[in-house]
Amino acid sequence: MAQAIRLHQVKSPLKASCQQCSLSNLCLPLAIEDNDLERLEDIVQQGRIFNRGEHIFDQSTQFRSCFAVKSGSVKTSIITEGGEEQVTGFFMPGELIGLDSMSGDHYACTAKALERTSVCEFPVEKLEDLTGKIPGLQHHMYHLMSQEIQNSHQLTMLLSKNTAEERIAALLLSLSSRFQRRRMSGTNFSLPMPRNDIANFLGLAVETVSRVFTRFQNQGIIKARGREVELLDVEALQMVTRDFSRQGCQ
Repeated sequence: MAQAIRLHQVKSPLKASCQQCSLSNLCLPLAIEDNDLERLEDIVQQGRIFNRGEHIFDQSTQFRSCFAVKSGSVKTSIITEGGEEQVTGFFMPGELIGLDSMSGDHYACTAKALERTSVCEFPVEKLEDLTGKIPGLQHHMYHLMSQEIQNSHQLTMLLSKNTAEERIAALLLSLSSRFQRRRMSGTNFSLPMPRNDIANFLGLAVETVSRVFTRFQNQGIIKARGREVELLDVEALQMVTRDFSRQGCQ
């Protein structure tokens, strides 16, 4: 009897970590059956840890896996033809990185941990094989890739804004929405990225970002201290972004 219990416990930690994870509704299909979940868990490499500044993968290296952020945060960037870094996105717990590389053989960007970060790795060859056997998983992957395309379109819209105020307000609203989806406060949170990365991402000077934060504080819209931010007037931020917020910034 004791032996049977030990054998069961060898199997259970991986399964429990997915089923009991508070982020499972963000990175796993909601309707996946238990037996299909076990098949998915068999290919997932969970709990890989990256310290701040470490690379999860590098641009132009062979594309092998997608990664779900379990804790911490990640930024993606590309190296331009001029040799400069261009930040392309920020990823929070429950979000997948590497989806933009699925159409090629190499990673389209570099992913770097912004803090101590834990990720779950999905080897792409095994994942592609499994999606063909689990219709719900295949549909979910299509949905995630669709979101990636939408996010790319929304980034283009964000960078097309005429003012720094609109760009920063849109980013703050985006982060607020994403924190809320993780059942965290959408009005009081810590920015996962430094201001120089915000400036790079939004196509602004670091000094401009600082000036806009100060202006929003003086107007009573936000309260900021270091990376800690409190949104005091969400409606005012939405007014700043005008029609952009209605486009559903993700």
